Amino acid sequence: MSGSLWLKPPGPEGTWTRVGHTARPRPGAAAAATDTLPDLPRPALPGPGETAADPMEELAGRLDAFVAAAVHPDEIAAVLESDGMTDEYIRLTYGRPDSFTLAEELYHRVPRSFPEPDALPDPWKVSLTACLLRGLIFALPGLAYLLGEPLLEGPPDRLGLPAGTLTLLAGALIGWVWDQTLSHRAYTWLGLGDRAAAGRTLLVGAPAGALLGTAAALAVPGGPPFSYAFAAGQALYVGAATVLLVLGRERLLLAALAPMAAGSVLALFTDPPVPVRVALLLTSLAAACALALRELPVAQGVRALVRRIRGWAPRHPGEGGAVRWRMLRGAEEDHRRHGPRIGDSVPYGVFGLGTGLLVLYAALGEVLTGGPAEAVAAPSAVALTLSMGPAEWLLHRFRSGSLAGLRAARSPRAFRRRMLATLGRCLTVYLTVLLLLGTTGTLLWPQAPGPTWDRVATLLLLGAVMWTGLLLQSFGAVRPAAAICAAAAAAQSLALLAGAAQPRLVQLAVAGAAAAVLAVLVCLLLGRATAHR
Repeated sequence: MSGSLWLKPPGPEGTWTRVGHTARPRPGAAAAATDTLPDLPRPALPGPGETAADPMEELAGRLDAFVAAAVHPDEIAAVLESDGMTDEYIRLTYGRPDSFTLAEELYHRVPRSFPEPDALPDPWKVSLTACLLRGLIFALPGLAYLLGEPLLEGPPDRLGLPAGTLTLLAGALIGWVWDQTLSHRAYTWLGLGDRAAAGRTLLVGAPAGALLGTAAALAVPGGPPFSYAFAAGQALYVGAATVLLVLGRERLLLAALAPMAAGSVLALFTDPPVPVRVALLLTSLAAACALALRELPVAQGVRALVRRIRGWAPRHPGEGGAVRWRMLRGAEEDHRRHGPRIGDSVPYGVFGLGTGLLVLYAALGEVLTGGPAEAVAAPSAVALTLSMGPAEWLLHRFRSGSLAGLRAARSPRAFRRRMLATLGRCLTVYLTVLLLLGTTGTLLWPQAPGPTWDRVATLLLLGAVMWTGLLLQSFGAVRPAAAICAAAAAAQSLALLAGAAQPRLVQLAVAGAAAAVLAVLVCLLLGRATAHR
């Protein structure tokens, strides 16, 4: 019904009778419920002999909470009109010409009072223990080199490094690059809610990465015979670990590494025989591969491969039975789910290549330029690896802090200040953790070079490069981060080939320039509120 709220009954006096939501009930009859906005309270009607209150005061008190939270008078006018108040009713009851005038007066009469929103759950809250566990898993495989050290005996290579070092480094670097690319594709499928497709991606990609890592190690001549077998096992482990980490099976991977880790700790105090060392290494490798195979859809993959091979067989007309007609469908009508493009995953591999080379140069830069073998800064590489656990947790803390700033800020400038404060806190905590790890490792590592100011500064700058690069990557800006890290690694490589006289100063300059450029990008890209939606 859309009739008028005021009717003029016939009579000599020509008086108006109130009906609708302000009508008084007749004596002995129940009042009709004609409210159209149940969320708003209704005025109490005066009884017999009572004096009606001021209509404006009554209306302001009735709509107090809504009027106080309104940001413009038009919001109040919309509510008044939705409650059935026509201009004629407003003129007769409140003495104002229309709903907009009444809404504006209510807006100025009631003080502003914006209620705080309800507390929402933090979508970026993660367990610190889980992140630290991942960082430990990243570093534990390094103990395998300690356990297999007697098996890699031989004369130093042409750079003065221990026998087999270049062979193992080549396989590890290629495996790291492939792991980053494969992980992105699998995580993208998981984000689309298709765990089966992620399993198929890992089923194909993990063995291919193991083959590539082994081939890269075999391409390096001059290593001891066991180094190639060790590199093949390293490549297999990287593939298995990628499967378990992507599918969230960190605890299973930790259990698989337990025999090797226990044997490495034992090797620090005793000298286990070679068969025991080999058995411990093979046990951990076999356990990791078996657990990874258990998580993968191997049977489905074999059936799909058989169907594909059968589809390649030549067919002759009429062999398939009756001819079935198919409608030609355009590309816009293709409703099949399409996965991530390969081009979207390549930047993650480039980012892994750039950061891997920077870490490699930080550990071996002086040796690669002709310095003594004692100048290997292995504690720096170990510290950067261990710090990936706290780095992951701090990335989530930054996302959580920026989301809180987005809710609390009243202007873009205020949000930018909150974002920069959160960024500064998270980066400071990460660099502090990295410094503690690097200092502790240098003190405990036998024959490690001392923590000079340039080594410490290079370590911290490399940490800033990796953390800000991961931060940009988490916001989808992986291409600029990958380009900067790859350019820094290329500059470091050119300086190495050119025979730079001061390798540590070159590392410091390259890491500082990359960190500065990434910091500027973070401030420009993440200083906008739209980047945090």
